[in-house]
Amino acid sequence: MNVLLIGSGGREHALAYGLAKSPSLNKLFVAPGNAGSQQLGTPVELDVLDHKAVIEFCEENSIKLVIVGPEAPLVDGICDSLRAADILAFGPSKLAARLEGSKRYTKDLCMRMGIPTAAYASFDNASDAKAYVAQQPMPIVIKADGLAAGKGVVIASDQSEAMIAIDDCFDGAFGAAGAEVVIEEFMQGEEASFFVLTDGQNILPLATAQDHKRAFDGDSGPNTGGMGAYSPAPVMTSELINETIEKIIKPTVAGMREEGNPFSGVLYAGLMLTAEGPKLIEYNARFGDPECQVLMMRLESDLLPLLSATAEGTLSDMDAKWSDDVALTVVMAANGYPGAYEKGSVIGGLDAAQADENTYVFHAGTTAKDGKILAAGGRVLNVTARGACVRDAQERAYAAVDRIDWPEGFCRRDIGWRAVKREEA
Repeated sequence: MNVLLIGSGGREHALAYGLAKSPSLNKLFVAPGNAGSQQLGTPVELDVLDHKAVIEFCEENSIKLVIVGPEAPLVDGICDSLRAADILAFGPSKLAARLEGSKRYTKDLCMRMGIPTAAYASFDNASDAKAYVAQQPMPIVIKADGLAAGKGVVIASDQSEAMIAIDDCFDGAFGAAGAEVVIEEFMQGEEASFFVLTDGQNILPLATAQDHKRAFDGDSGPNTGGMGAYSPAPVMTSELINETIEKIIKPTVAGMREEGNPFSGVLYAGLMLTAEGPKLIEYNARFGDPECQVLMMRLESDLLPLLSATAEGTLSDMDAKWSDDVALTVVMAANGYPGAYEKGSVIGGLDAAQADENTYVFHAGTTAKDGKILAAGGRVLNVTARGACVRDAQERAYAAVDRIDWPEGFCRRDIGWRAVKREEA
């Protein structure tokens, strides 16, 4: 079948990597893709916010399935428009995508369905939000309600920080995303990620992962979109996985269906593993980035039928097989990220970095020009490796990193440290 993959990041390169191995794939188009994914599919310049143009492209090129990678087109309702034109789409409807597009919506769903999560309150003005915070214990979590590219969350250690975070939201630091603020209790524990496919009725568990949000070693520095990840997450035991499915995933899918907005696509649950059990931090309505990269390195099943069945509502017939290997990815970012950074620097050594069959470099913020690969974003490369254990995958990934010639970039040198400590205990 002909497939259109929407998105330009490392997640979409990873999906293209998985799709390209499918015997069911005829032609893959990527819109717009990057220097990596464009090697696996035909690049297309499409304004994905122009739904009519996307539909016309699909009809002209006999596209049988559209896979939407990033959250913004999902929240914009691209899948609704595609389905109305009888084009199969992998991703939730606009109303169902509110699970990621509105933190308040998700918290209200949790409250209604008894899903374990942090205590919270939501506000549409700064004065009420500040009055609430003044009565709460510290630390506390301040979140812009809408999509803020991973930057709309502040863990405030004291009331002064919390007040500044509230002002930032309502003063427009996150645009329309900050028009409403959700304030949550601070949960103690270890974070983990869990992914499932769902067609709105059936659930197919995928795999676990852990990522590293902070910019620098030792989990220090500002929050980012993610500086590395590994899968599986050893902390997620089979008991915790079952508890997550029963207490968090199933009630979510049931709740969405009951309110008339069944969720179809991938549910990415960000979890806090507390002393009381797993609790939901938040949902993403798409594959994580860089978690998707490690998932695709471990997936042994054909990806395309899994995504097609999800879109068609026939997921009950499917199964997913995973390698026992660990996959670990290290993000190489432009100097200055997540703050200001420069674009256009030349990246060398990529072929040498993936000479080992157990390594692969996924592109994120890259572009190709005059036969060279140039940095074109904040997070630029995802250097990924498989190994028999976390330490093995970690050593291979960093050996590959060291073969890359890019003085204008940096990475953390401790991705996977928690899991390595568990292995060596």
